[in-house]
Amino acid sequence: MKILVAVKRVVDYNVKIRVKSDQTGVDTANVKMSMNPFDEIAVEEAVRIKEAGKASEVVVVSLGVAQCQETIRYALALGADRGILVQTDSELQPLAVAKLLKFVVDREHPDIVILGKQAIDDDSNQTGQMLAALLDWPQATFASKVELGDGEATVTREVDGGLETIKIKLPTVITTDLRLNEPRYAKLPNIMKAKKKPLEVIPVADTGVDFAPRLMTLKVTEPPQREAGIKVESVAQLLDKLRNEAKVI
Repeated sequence: MKILVAVKRVVDYNVKIRVKSDQTGVDTANVKMSMNPFDEIAVEEAVRIKEAGKASEVVVVSLGVAQCQETIRYALALGADRGILVQTDSELQPLAVAKLLKFVVDREHPDIVILGKQAIDDDSNQTGQMLAALLDWPQATFASKVELGDGEATVTREVDGGLETIKIKLPTVITTDLRLNEPRYAKLPNIMKAKKKPLEVIPVADTGVDFAPRLMTLKVTEPPQREAGIKVESVAQLLDKLRNEAKVI
């Protein structure tokens, strides 16, 4: 069994985001970048499946600029076997990402594709669903538990009302939620070994995929600053403010 994992290079979740002065987007100059946290969970799950003897190879794919190779190398240090970078300096929106991932899937023929449920930079939560539609594969989103059987997978999903357990046939697309696992840390020896693992770079022009943007960002603004709180003298005064000023009761 082969598992394909998609990973994205994003602004590190510990970094305070700054909006560009012209409000065209987020300022990424001289900002620490790292693997999208949900994709890190996806890599961990794929590696655990391989360690359990249920998969023979874990392939990591990323799409974007040349620096995405660093993100792939980190995934290789976590236990993936080889990496693929579809390289482009152009903006890639969810539909374009799904199309390019389909190109890679058609080349690699994996049994399972695992992605993070969303990226923390755009929060679109669309790529996994679009990829499943393009492939005409079953999908299991927001996975908090994955169990593999003979030609099928049982996936527990996090839904608004609690948990939902479904059974799907392979090949399939799975997107990971936070509680699926806790990713391991990359050890120094594994980081050194990752430098020697194969990493293929494919120019986006060689894919023949139409990745033109379908959406236009009109404006990006920072959230309004929170106003300072006040102290009240009594419960009656609190209720009055909640009812007449905040209008929440």
